[in-house]
Amino acid sequence: MSGKPESTTEEATPSVPEEKPEKDPDLRSTEVTEGPDRAPHRAMFRAMGYDDKDLSSPMVGVANPAADITPCNVHLDDLADAATVGIDEEGGMPIEFGTVTVSDAISMGTEGMKASLISREVIADSVELVSFAERMDALVTIGGCDKNLPGMMMAAIRTDLPSVFLYGGSIMPGHHDGREITVQNVFEGVGSVASGDMDEEELYEMEHEACPGAGSCGGMFTANTMASISETLGLAPLGSASPLAESEERTEVAREAGKVVLDAVENDRRPSDILSKESFENAIAVQVAMGGSTNAVLHVLALAAEAGVDLSIEEFDEISARTPKIANLQPGGSRVMKDLHEVGGVPVVIRRLLEGGYIHGDAMTVTGNTIAEELETLDLPDDEDIDADFLYTVDEPYSEEGAIKILTGNLAPDGGVLKVTGEEGFHHEGPARVFDKEEDAMAYVQGGEIESGDVIVIRNEGPRGGPGMREMLGVTAAVVGQGHEDDVALLTDGRFSGATRGPMIGHVAPESVVGGPIAALEDGDTVTVDVRERELSVDVSEEELEARLDDYERPEIQYEGGFLRKYGDMFDSAANGAVTNPAVKRDD
Repeated sequence: MSGKPESTTEEATPSVPEEKPEKDPDLRSTEVTEGPDRAPHRAMFRAMGYDDKDLSSPMVGVANPAADITPCNVHLDDLADAATVGIDEEGGMPIEFGTVTVSDAISMGTEGMKASLISREVIADSVELVSFAERMDALVTIGGCDKNLPGMMMAAIRTDLPSVFLYGGSIMPGHHDGREITVQNVFEGVGSVASGDMDEEELYEMEHEACPGAGSCGGMFTANTMASISETLGLAPLGSASPLAESEERTEVAREAGKVVLDAVENDRRPSDILSKESFENAIAVQVAMGGSTNAVLHVLALAAEAGVDLSIEEFDEISARTPKIANLQPGGSRVMKDLHEVGGVPVVIRRLLEGGYIHGDAMTVTGNTIAEELETLDLPDDEDIDADFLYTVDEPYSEEGAIKILTGNLAPDGGVLKVTGEEGFHHEGPARVFDKEEDAMAYVQGGEIESGDVIVIRNEGPRGGPGMREMLGVTAAVVGQGHEDDVALLTDGRFSGATRGPMIGHVAPESVVGGPIAALEDGDTVTVDVRERELSVDVSEEELEARLDDYERPEIQYEGGFLRKYGDMFDSAANGAVTNPAVKRDD
């Protein structure tokens, strides 16, 4: 490739070839590269070092959200370079372009967290925008921090260009006091300090040790969950999710992505050829079998909406009820993605589920093989040779059901999402402690006012009400850090981090600002959380709830303009994926 030229102060006269290479007329990029009237366009490309060989090749966009704002993305320029090499080696014309990211961990617990889910939409919109404007033929989309992954996959689905998703990879675990730790432990340490179970000196030591380098958070949190799902959906090659961020294997995964995308171009293999209802059922099965993030419910619904696949939130519960949980990773367990990689990665989980009849082996992948066929090409250890205390078989699972539960009742007619990280049959009844924003709830918890039996309610934090549907790891981790993992419940129309554990129910829908029943809750109301019965209810009559809702006054709009107002007004319900694309929204 002649693109990405090194800067030079010398004036050079490019040579003019005797014969110009021919280009496939079916490629969309011919609109900007072919014919006499496109000479000005080609001149612009030549200024960047591209030559006739490049201009006659498929134009492959490399969407790169590299940034110094989060360890998840700080190394992505190197992976983009490796993908570019792979594209060039296969005869493509790589064109790298940037897009935004935000750090969920750094914005957590602040007003800035309202931007997190919105960044998913901005990423999808911006990748669609650039690939549309420049008439690209294909995409390699790269993701690091949580919302990068669904945003990039949404863009690939929406454009329906031959595409490969490339994950930035997971961070190494840190070490403290003889054990592996992640940023989850630091968040929980905040609560432990508030309760007096840890001193500030130890917390200070942990913050130095928890995140030793580049890469996404190490547990089965949102980024690693969505990376695992990218494999299962077929948008990324099998085995590409688990290699660590700072490893030669990760660089090779990036280079291979560049090669695979050219094969997809040659065979005109697009997301619409890969994705099906079976693909999404597979994705849910892997999510629940691995104890993946509740955020994946939101994102998989959004991906299905973009793909035109009919998928409802109830199907997560149905699939979870029939799928065993066979991996016990953080936040419920103690192991991280590095440990899974060492025994074969996500394909080992997929293979066990396939052999148990829990996923569809004939679902297509980006390589042109089915999942079952692609598994046969991998050099995986034999099942009997895998000795891992966090990985179970389908015959002797960690638990008989998957980790995701969808609760309904008079508090959540359209559902609330819970990830089981503790007792499978959790049942809790307690008084509601109602807060109209996250900060007030955090002050309550950190102020030592939390009591055993409490049901903390945080409302006005939904997609529209927030706006932006903040994650609340700060609050949930503080609750757990104070020793209340099993005797205090929390429910919200907002979201949780993938690192959240305990009886925390998010995505309660309808949200408060559109008149959802959570808006009618009052301090002292008795709330029931029953996991076995999938119940989330309040001991208040229907007539009383309706009367309270009639008296409900929606909070004043906090943001008169800017991205928060624009995207806040556009969000669909969390029960439908909180999408903003008008073509796929279900609610007005």
